[in-house]
Parts: sequence; C-alpha cells; structure tokens
Amino acid sequence: MKRLLFAALLAAAACNKADAPASSSAVTLLNVSFDPTRELYDEVNQAFVKEYAKKTGVTVTVNQSHGGSGKQARAVIDGLEADVVTLALAYDIDSIATKAKLLPADWASRQPHGSAPFASTVLFVVRKGNPKGIHDWEDLAKPGVQVITPNPKTSGGARWNYLAAWGWALKKYGNDEARARELLTRIFANVPVLDTGARGATTTFAERGIGDVLVSWESDALLVTTGAQKELFEVVVPSSTILAETPVAVLDKNVDKHGTRAVAEAYVQFLYSPTARDIAARHGFRSTSEAPQAERFAKVETFDVSAVGGWAQAQKTHFDEKGVFDQLYKVK
Repeated sequence: MKRLLFAALLAAAACNKADAPASSSAVTLLNVSFDPTRELYDEVNQAFVKEYAKKTGVTVTVNQSHGGSGKQARAVIDGLEADVVTLALAYDIDSIATKAKLLPADWASRQPHGSAPFASTVLFVVRKGNPKGIHDWEDLAKPGVQVITPNPKTSGGARWNYLAAWGWALKKYGNDEARARELLTRIFANVPVLDTGARGATTTFAERGIGDVLVSWESDALLVTTGAQKELFEVVVPSSTILAETPVAVLDKNVDKHGTRAVAEAYVQFLYSPTARDIAARHGFRSTSEAPQAERFAKVETFDVSAVGGWAQAQKTHFDEKGVFDQLYKVK
C-alpha cells in the first residue's frame, strides 16, 4: 500500500511539473496582502511583470487581494487559493501553515530577514497644528482625545499599533504590566470605532473627519500627509515605537496545484531586489536590508516584537479569545 501511495505521489508531482509555467507563455498569480500595501504592490507588480517577461518570455498577471491581515489569513485558510501571501505579521502566516498546511512551519527561514523584505513603523497623524497636543503614547489616553486605530482581531496593523503602545509602556513603567494594561485601557476607551483594517481606519480619520489622532503605519501616515489634502494633517513621531516587519511566503500546496511555483518563487525573490526596495521607499516602506533608508522616514527609536515576547506569546496573551485586549476593550 505504501509503495502504491508513493507511486501516486510521484505521478502527481510529474503532472504538476508538466504543467509548470516554464512551458507556458502566460501565468497568473494571486498575491493576498494587507491593507496599506495597495499602491506598493500596484507598482511592484508592474516592475516584476516587465522584468520577468524580459528574462523568460513569460507574460505574468499578478492579481491582488487586500484587507485586514488577520482577515486575509483566515480567507486563505478557508480556501482562497493564494499563490503568495504578503501579510502584516508572521503570526498570520504561521496560522496558515498550522491550520491549512499550505506551507511548512519553517517558512520564515526561506528568505533573508525572516522572509520579511519590508518593514514599517507605527506613528501618529494629527490635525494640522496638533490642537490636542499629541506627542507620545501617554497623550492618547488623555480625556477628550479621540483615537483612530483598527481592530486587532482582524487587522495585523492594529496588532502592531497595540504592541507599540504596550512595549512603550513596559519600558516607561519598568515592565509593570498592570500599568501598561491601565494605559491601554484608557487609550482604547478613547477609540470611537474599530475599522477592520488599517486602510479603513485611515479613511475614517482622513476622509470622514473622525478622530483627533490616527495611529498609523508610517506608509499610510506619509500617504495622508503628502496627498491632496496634506495641508490638513501632520505626522507626530513618538519617543519610541515598534519596527513592524512584513513577511512574505509562497504557499507550496497552492503553487504546486496551479503549476506556478517557479513564477511565485521569482516574485518573492524580486521583493528583495534594489528595484523593489526603491519602489517600497516611494510608498513609505523601509527595506530590511542594510541599504541606506530614504530621508523621508522618521528618525525614531524602535524595538522589535521580541521586546513584547514574540508573536506566539503576544497573540496568546493579548489577542486570543478572552485575552488582554478582550478584557480591556469595552464595546461602545
């Protein structure tokens, strides 16, 4: 029986290989990504398609899906057949590996920097003139300040925002978790609405005019303060914040089913290229390489997720059912 099963697997592998894009003149990929990367991947995809066609003669179409990172991960787990995921945090790709078995548990070791070609930080965007005097994380807890941040249950960006505040509080209060929890409780008491994703929160603040301060990816902060209504907003850089590394991965089971492995792997590798790094900088994302960073990026002290216990511990402690977030956030 084992020999028959092994033979069947070999036959399936041969079939997949025969269907591989090396013999095809047109290939379509689906990249399932998170909210603030819409403009980034629009330009990255165009550059990749052009370069890949020049090298191989293969025409590639890269389709995109965007939403809150946690929500996107669940969609993939539930059957959305992404070839590549470019999500907001490693925990979401870990969930895909654990629950859907679409890639191995050690996926992060496949590419440099934990398979995270880009990173961002968490900053504040305020109304011009900063009328509420927002300067650091403590100020988000002041009475009368409306804070706009998305829902940590659905948005990876929101979890970075939360952990940026938590990590700052631990440092400020000498690792006193009770005081950190008290600060986060007061901050979330000032949140009038939780959008499902980071871009939705940006829209709530910038277009709907709700809130005094937007807790934001640096990329979206730059988008708001350099856009058509830039005179209405300004960026405030806190004393310290988290370095939000954004991981990428090829989903083995799906690419082998679709016959797209070669193109998907080339796409992920392209994200580490100088071309992609320059595109990322234009859209407010830092490179995780040692290359000089664009002058437009904020000069700020950063800490990484290990300062708050790493993603597995942070997810279990703060964001799982009945975790700290559920305890401190009161639905309005």
